[in-house]
Amino acid sequence: MGKIIGVISLKGGVGKTSIVTSLGSAFSQSGKKVLLVDGNLSSPSLGLHLNIIEPEKTLHHVLNRTIRPREAIYEHQGIHVMPASIFQRIEVNPLKLKDGIKNLRRSYDVILVDSSPSLDEETLAVILASDELLVVTTPDHPTLSATIKAIKLAKQRGTPISGLIINKVQNRNFELSFQDIESTLDIPVLAVIPYDINVLKSLSDMKPYTTYKPQSRGSVEYKKLAAVLTGEKYKQASLLDFFRKLTPSRQEINREIFYRELFK
Repeated sequence: MGKIIGVISLKGGVGKTSIVTSLGSAFSQSGKKVLLVDGNLSSPSLGLHLNIIEPEKTLHHVLNRTIRPREAIYEHQGIHVMPASIFQRIEVNPLKLKDGIKNLRRSYDVILVDSSPSLDEETLAVILASDELLVVTTPDHPTLSATIKAIKLAKQRGTPISGLIINKVQNRNFELSFQDIESTLDIPVLAVIPYDINVLKSLSDMKPYTTYKPQSRGSVEYKKLAAVLTGEKYKQASLLDFFRKLTPSRQEINREIFYRELFK
């Protein structure tokens, strides 16, 4: 029985959908059967990231009960995707999302659900449909303030938050420190994704970043996150990984704590 992980943020432009595709690809590369669901019903883009441009059947049709959930699933390089309708105007109740996808957990190890970047019913639907959440932020004050709202909403609804993904990190002195972000949000940082122009290149090529540049620092970080979320240990692939383990980063320590608390 697989688990459903919602990926949320209440600010656009943080790279949430790219994170969903990249993390999904990392799960797939580790041998997991993964489904990506576009829970951003009003402004979907998950399909566009994976060359699913104008699907005939989508999550919208699932939610208005004109098709069965499996009919809206497409495959892209080993990843299964349930896109939402971009060009068709179909009225649906977002809060039916949980019922629409819950039975699919029997067929997948992990279901990742992308969400709306707004404080609305679509984000609430993803929170309610998920077993756990990953919250995406970037290291700046405006995004941090929006992230506080996302965490508050999740806690009100009782959905566990596994941790933070800090995206687009440039390691500049004007960025918020990871310690400041953790102390403000009281949520552990599980992954730090560096800014990389190849993310935009992979989007242009309609491929997940972890497929486009599998050995990049960001891709390795996604693979480590995917491993710990499914109770596995990431296998070191290079001498550099060995030396990094001698002086572990904050997120490495947090991932080890997460692993021990949940899987030991």
